[in-house]
Amino acid sequence: MKKSKTILVNGKDFPLSPDRTEVLDILIGAYPNQTTFSRSEIKDATDGYLPYWIKSSKYPFKEKEVGGNGVVFNLTQVLGGYNGGYSQGGDTVVPIPIKKEEPVGVAVPATAAPMNMPVAAATSVNLLDEGIKIIPEKMVNYVPFGHYKDVKKIIKSKIFFPVFVTGLSGNGKTLMVEQTCAALKRELYRVNITIETDEDDLMGGHTLINGNICFREGPVIKAMRKGAVLLLDEVDLGSNKLMCMQSVLEGKGYLIKKTGEWVTPKAGFTVLATANTKGQGSEDGKFIGTQIMNEAMLERFAITMMQEYPPIKTEVKILHKEMELTGDVDEEFCKKLVDWADIIRKTYYEGAIDDVVTTRRLVHIVNAFRMFGDKLKSISMCISRFDEETRNSILDLYSKIDAGVDLNAENPFDPNAPIIDDDLSDDENDVPL
Repeated sequence: MKKSKTILVNGKDFPLSPDRTEVLDILIGAYPNQTTFSRSEIKDATDGYLPYWIKSSKYPFKEKEVGGNGVVFNLTQVLGGYNGGYSQGGDTVVPIPIKKEEPVGVAVPATAAPMNMPVAAATSVNLLDEGIKIIPEKMVNYVPFGHYKDVKKIIKSKIFFPVFVTGLSGNGKTLMVEQTCAALKRELYRVNITIETDEDDLMGGHTLINGNICFREGPVIKAMRKGAVLLLDEVDLGSNKLMCMQSVLEGKGYLIKKTGEWVTPKAGFTVLATANTKGQGSEDGKFIGTQIMNEAMLERFAITMMQEYPPIKTEVKILHKEMELTGDVDEEFCKKLVDWADIIRKTYYEGAIDDVVTTRRLVHIVNAFRMFGDKLKSISMCISRFDEETRNSILDLYSKIDAGVDLNAENPFDPNAPIIDDDLSDDENDVPL
């Protein structure tokens, strides 16, 4: 039987057994560059599990919280030894450098220091570099709805279970997956699929790094190796080149044909895909560019979730929280916007109108109102992408819902109207153009 490697913690042997290293890996992944943890932080990262060896009196991990009455667990010595090598003795861990053998003729680029990186990351950071964590940022104004709880259970289980999420545009499909990963502190690789997406984009390919031609792994391989969540966004826009994902969608791994390596997914890896169609194309032409997907690929998704627009009360809450970001909330405006959108959607489902006001569109209107302070102007600007007939009809509908809006008032888009800005003044600090 193979004996676990051991480090010294205050002169005592600390075996790095598989269950202990698994916990350490989870903590390192959830809290990079952190060595002291509260009880709640450990439980959040390990799904409610507090290992006995962390709270055991055998090792001096438990300490009083500085400036507080709580208890924290200082794992500095363990993490230092686990990351840097194995101790040779003494009261503290002495890291021993471990030299990694690299394949002959393969240039290995320098890697960045471990750090958290949100989905909307800085462009100066390569998210495919080693040590970069792409855990989405939590939105303080996010309101869960629809299949959020189901998606959370699937991702939290760490069971490989491919999910196809479909629904009309602007109803929070992608955001639901991102915020679920943010809540669970899970890494998320979001790949936006287009007709041009190919195997190299997904799996990786040869590229020039520091003057050397190297194989750089793609987001799918990175997600598999790290046990992360892979999100194929707008998957129905892709071509038959997505068929390279077949073995991945079976959870069996993938053969990198250019290197000969077989990559087996780490525990926790799973795939979610979002689409505006069910993979059968768009008959009405609303989602132009969507493809009829290969039936064999669709069959590999275990379940399909139909994402609807949120219920009225939930949608009002979404707009309410959006307004809260910058100050006062016009509750009456939020309610009337949602009632207006609900009527338009019912009319759309009946086939009497060609366009629909999405939840995303309502958020745009609220944000415009936060800036302009004018209801009619905010609505008009945000629905001007619709054709003139549709725009005028749904604008007229809103005027019937909100008696405070007068369509006969000055047209906010009248090119002949004089430009008046109450905020302009003769300031002595103004610099003429």
